[in-house]
Amino acid sequence: MKHVLVLYYSRHGATAQMANLIARGVEEIDGMEAKIRTVPAISTVCEAVDEPVPNEGAVYARLDDLANCDGLILGSPTRFGNMAAPLKYFLDGTSNLWLSGALIGKPAAVFTSASSLHGGQETTLTSMMLPLLHHGMLISGLPYSESALHETKGGGTPYGPSHLAGIDNARKLDKHETELCIALGRRIATLVIKLT
Repeated sequence: MKHVLVLYYSRHGATAQMANLIARGVEEIDGMEAKIRTVPAISTVCEAVDEPVPNEGAVYARLDDLANCDGLILGSPTRFGNMAAPLKYFLDGTSNLWLSGALIGKPAAVFTSASSLHGGQETTLTSMMLPLLHHGMLISGLPYSESALHETKGGGTPYGPSHLAGIDNARKLDKHETELCIALGRRIATLVIKLT
């Protein structure tokens, strides 16, 4: 069975919720499976000390998870218009995959959550695309045939799904944000089928 890796970092839970919705969309496509993985937080003063398996939620990603996936969907909260440091730290460790060409030609996409409406969602999405382009992945966004892109009052972009969490991170994913997450999962899963 082919599978899409949904790899994310989440601090307050919204990005994790998006990852689960995206995985649901992947698995709506016959013959496709989603594997959800996360990355640990990083320390500013020394090497990370987290246990190798988190107490709850998705398990931590390994480089083999990337190398063996048929497609990748990458997610991060918005941090000043950029991906969060833990996800960047993980991606910075993928040089061996780049050297071997392990990700070349695989479909990929990105998603994000931010606390403010104009908080840099689109630049965060493009920041996550950059290492994927260097890996030779085939980046896909969301087409405007997804009606939720025309109707959303919260998050949602053609670059990939986004979510407006609010300053207190209490705003739940709305109908349109949910639809766009599921649509992205379906889209990448469909591309995997077409390309393999």
